[in-house]
Amino acid sequence: MWVLSRLLGIVPTLLGVVIATFVLTHLLPGDPAVFFANSPTADAATIQAIREKLGLDQPLWRQYLIYMGDLLQGDLGKSITTGQPVARDLMQRLPASAELTLTAFLLAVAVALPLGIGAALRPRSLIDHACRLISTAGVSLPTFVTGLLLIYLFYYLAGVSPEPIGRLDPFAAPPPTVTGFFLIDTLLAGDPASFLSALSQLILPSVTMALFALAPLARMTRSAMLGALGSEFIRTARANGLRWHKIVFSYALRNAMLPIVTTFGMVFSYMLGANVLVERVFAWPGVGSYALDALIALDYGPVQGFMLVMAAIFVLVNLIVDIAYGVIDPRTGLTNA
Repeated sequence: MWVLSRLLGIVPTLLGVVIATFVLTHLLPGDPAVFFANSPTADAATIQAIREKLGLDQPLWRQYLIYMGDLLQGDLGKSITTGQPVARDLMQRLPASAELTLTAFLLAVAVALPLGIGAALRPRSLIDHACRLISTAGVSLPTFVTGLLLIYLFYYLAGVSPEPIGRLDPFAAPPPTVTGFFLIDTLLAGDPASFLSALSQLILPSVTMALFALAPLARMTRSAMLGALGSEFIRTARANGLRWHKIVFSYALRNAMLPIVTTFGMVFSYMLGANVLVERVFAWPGVGSYALDALIALDYGPVQGFMLVMAAIFVLVNLIVDIAYGVIDPRTGLTNA
């Protein structure tokens, strides 16, 4: 029942996103008809004909009603730049963005949790200083700067990384699509050469995004663990002679997980926006670069579709975080519904 109420609460949120994205995209400076006339000297009649073809001659309220009618039928419109339905373009590119974001997120979690726990267990130690340094660097450096720096070091200087030209090198054939994740599909196809190619292309962009996510995750893990380790119940557990391993992982870490899980959800949502710049730097064929190209071309449909998909993922992530609260601590979340 609680999950159903949360799902129903998603509807007005997505409706607000639809209205906001529609209005904002139509407030962008410039005229798409002039852009697609493909000539700065196009006459007024040509531009007007393009506006009529694109439906831009209609009042804004009528354009919105037409858009909503199409949206209710699952039609996100048609991209003028690619000539394909926006839904098809997004479905083709979403697995690339998902593979990059999930790999980076898992990498960040795998490093941030042990780093934050170790820093909390040994304050002012070498691992604590390393945690502070990584957190500061991750917050200070924008993702595109980190990406360009990694390309310069590992591709240009060291030559150990492949050319950043997408998901595969030019000599590797894409695997048959099963999941859309090249690492999984190449293994399912029994193609180790393509798997290694996909993995080598994925390393630098995923590390770039992982460094962006690592800073808040490590900092919050350290802070939450320090708070939990200083609690009365931890001192009581130590006084009762419980093993330190059990105290740290069964009591302190579990009580520290609520703020950590909240940070997980926030960071993953931020990564959905950060992948736009990372995809551009590494020529990654995901939805971020697709939306950016459409924005430059004043192609409304892909931009609106991208923002709607990202908002839906953002709401879904928040729902998963709320469910995780009830799993971690039965006193919250599901049991309070």
